[in-house]
Amino acid sequence: MARLVAAEVRRLRLPLHTPYRLSYRTFDEFEPYLVIVHDDGGRCGFADGHISPGSSSETREGGWAFMTEHLKRIVGMEIGDAKGQVLKSVDDSKVAATAIVSAMEMLLGCDLLEVSDDIALPLLAPTSAMTPEAIVNEVESRLVEGYRCLKIKVGKDVEGDLARVKCYQEAFSGQGTLRLDANRAFSRADGVRFARSLDPRGIELFEQPCAADDWDANAAVAAQSTVPLMLDEPICTTEDIERAATIDGVGFCKLKLKRAGSLERLAESLALVRVLGMEPVLGDGLGSDIHAWLEACVARFHIRNAGEFNGYLKCNDHLLVNPPRFDNGRMFLAGGVAPALDMAVVDRVTTERLLFA
Repeated sequence: MARLVAAEVRRLRLPLHTPYRLSYRTFDEFEPYLVIVHDDGGRCGFADGHISPGSSSETREGGWAFMTEHLKRIVGMEIGDAKGQVLKSVDDSKVAATAIVSAMEMLLGCDLLEVSDDIALPLLAPTSAMTPEAIVNEVESRLVEGYRCLKIKVGKDVEGDLARVKCYQEAFSGQGTLRLDANRAFSRADGVRFARSLDPRGIELFEQPCAADDWDANAAVAAQSTVPLMLDEPICTTEDIERAATIDGVGFCKLKLKRAGSLERLAESLALVRVLGMEPVLGDGLGSDIHAWLEACVARFHIRNAGEFNGYLKCNDHLLVNPPRFDNGRMFLAGGVAPALDMAVVDRVTTERLLFA
């Protein structure tokens, strides 16, 4: 098997054209770590991952330390052995480990990344409007752009959130579906009150009402909800998927490449969600065009709803010479065209770089 002869990791800074607000943080820029690996046959692979402070216990400094330690160790190894070494420590820093392993999967020519025909995948659109008039204008704009699935952030105020959801339902009625996302912001009591008060009309799912580690609170909300619940942050392993399947009212599991460990593991987990009677949703709204392309390649085999790998549409800069084309609410993957880094852009947005050879 080919040997890894060089590897580098870069800290990047990708400013957003509009601030992206979550319940726990507002992002003005994404700061992914980019991994690039080379083998002794002249092939190259790359992947990136964005560690989101506040989303989990993983920290950016911890992820950087993990990458530098492991890349230094695995250069010179056969790539299969190098993958195994990193995956042994995946729980120490999931995002960092997944970026390294995914880069090696690309280098090896992973079947999941072979796109022979043009593919179109519908995407979800985030929303941010707060007043009835602004909601109507936003919905009209999203419809013109071709979106048929919108995500509404909730979790701050039960009554205010219910009123906003109702406005979106009236403005979007019959033209698509809505996803509600609390980003873990509701208490158990508020989550239950909100979920059982929802008019289910046009609502596809309600995502992650309570804290990631509070399975009991999320189960209590699921039991009272008028719409299916989707778990997100708690879903990191196959055991988590199996546990979610035992909870009445949980109809969806959301997966992200950066928590999966590898592209192959992500595909296996998505398949397991459906085997256990739930519907998988895929995508990281905080990802670059590289991450979106990787997730979309896996999504075409396993996802039959709107993808959430839309982070690259929020960024001013694209890291690929040939980023996925967006048109009429859909991402397009071009058949027979491999992604290529735009090194002029990559160099411009790099804030730190380490090379191991």
